[in-house]
Amino acid sequence: MLLKLPEKEACLSCGACCAFFRVSFYWAEGIEIPENMIEQVTPIYSCMKGTNQQQPKCIALQGIVGEQVSCGIYEVRSSSCKEVQVADEQCNKARMAYNLIPFISIETEIPMNDEEYEQVI
Repeated sequence: MLLKLPEKEACLSCGACCAFFRVSFYWAEGIEIPENMIEQVTPIYSCMKGTNQQQPKCIALQGIVGEQVSCGIYEVRSSSCKEVQVADEQCNKARMAYNLIPFISIETEIPMNDEEYEQVI
């Protein structure tokens, strides 16, 4: 399988997660979100309109998935949106559903200085 390194602004050319998952959250998180963008799921949980259907697409998603996208409520988005990170399992699951190449996650560790050696900068 092909894998791709995520570029700096990877989410702005993707948006697959916003058009693949139901974006549900505790009702109180929606206080700052415009009321016309929220749908009640249960007395305790709400979701973003457009995401509670067979082919989800968040009402706040602007643009074309896989090309250029943005979130109309980015500053007040829910915790469920914030949880999806570039190259994580959820991200790649959504990308594959849109026939986008999954990202490879490369974790870079900050080297620890061994106390027996001087640090070279």
